[in-house]
Amino acid sequence: MPDYFVESLFKDRMPDAAKLRAFGFSPAGGKYLYSTDIMDGQFRMCVTVARNGEVGARLVEISFNEEYSLHLVSSAGGQFVGRVKEEYGRVLADISEKCFERNIFKSAVAKKVIAYVRKKYGDEPEYLWEKFPSNAVFRRKDNRKWYGAILTVQKNRLGLEGEERVEIVDLRIDSARIDSVVDGKKYFPGYHMNKRHWFTMILDGSVPAREIFRRIDESYEIAAKRS
Repeated sequence: MPDYFVESLFKDRMPDAAKLRAFGFSPAGGKYLYSTDIMDGQFRMCVTVARNGEVGARLVEISFNEEYSLHLVSSAGGQFVGRVKEEYGRVLADISEKCFERNIFKSAVAKKVIAYVRKKYGDEPEYLWEKFPSNAVFRRKDNRKWYGAILTVQKNRLGLEGEERVEIVDLRIDSARIDSVVDGKKYFPGYHMNKRHWFTMILDGSVPAREIFRRIDESYEIAAKRS
């Protein structure tokens, strides 16, 4: 039976082994295992996390030593089942928040960008829009100004052929230089940004990582000057 709690709470997330252990998971047979009692000890909840991020969870009714599944039936109602669903979901949400990292961006270049920003500036992608979960921004700690946005968009939104989705980064640039940089091949007008102050690069390897990092550093410094 599909577990809609697991499907929704762990979508596009990957586990952090150290955080799993700190939470109380134990490694066993290539997986991490965790169990806790809920509903005042009426049920034992067992959660498994595979190294590839796959999550499994089940409930056992302790007095009968039988697996319980009504909490996975969306049409099942009643106060008791409602409480089971609530406590079951709360445990999984806690694990998702404390032991998993977002894994929205899949390309090797996008992961390098996130790692570079994390190491140099101590900043993480901030996911600000619930309706757009694959869009995030980087911003300075001192003035809270954005210096980058990392997004997924259709290629034709950038003026290219094709509807496949690509990962991009938007960065700041001095307006006096924008015309000499944007070429429609490697550098594009800032997607959903002021096109006199922002430009876009596709994170597909067409721009070397070192060049992207240099542009990030320039954008970071420009953001410091914005009031």
